[in-house]
Amino acid sequence: MEPSKTAVVLIEYQNDFTSPGGTLHEAVKPIMQSTNMLENTKDTVKKARELGATIVHAPISFADDYRELTSEPYGILKGVVDSKSFRQGSWGAQIVDDLKPGPSDIVVEGKRGLDAFASTNLDFILRSRGITTIALGGFLTNCCVESTMRTAYEKGYNVFTLKDCTATLSEEEQRLAVDKNYPMFSRPVDHDEFLDQLAGEKAEAGAR
Repeated sequence: MEPSKTAVVLIEYQNDFTSPGGTLHEAVKPIMQSTNMLENTKDTVKKARELGATIVHAPISFADDYRELTSEPYGILKGVVDSKSFRQGSWGAQIVDDLKPGPSDIVVEGKRGLDAFASTNLDFILRSRGITTIALGGFLTNCCVESTMRTAYEKGYNVFTLKDCTATLSEEEQRLAVDKNYPMFSRPVDHDEFLDQLAGEKAEAGAR
């Protein structure tokens, strides 16, 4: 896990999820609190950035009329439309102030669905920068994070999932995703374990 070849990918840390008043905040608030995901993510981003890792933000957004989607959405995207979430230019679609992108960060544009790779140039960006390892955090644990994890695994990245930097709608969904699905397609770790490995590799590289 060489820092220069590592990216922390932050999925949908936007006000509609993260912040009081956000359209979906009350739904994810209990799990956010139980995992302490926002504080853990802030710690991860600060330290990973200092160690030389790339920070990538993957927000989702739509036009006011959601014309990018089918006229009869279903599943999780129906919930987005019905709650009028993540509308371009709205406060709810903005990345939360606590994780405001830094000058060296990358903000991926074009995310319209679950998998952060599917409708964006995320793969191109990562490969162009020589990234081979990615660590994932964000919303929802069993939806966008998991979808992105599975694709990253199939594309050959060394994938870490930051268990305590994720949140979803219930304890049951959180537990099943982290305990059962994540180990099949990634290396699930708490954020401090990830940072220890990242710092250890940098120290070894310096010694060499």
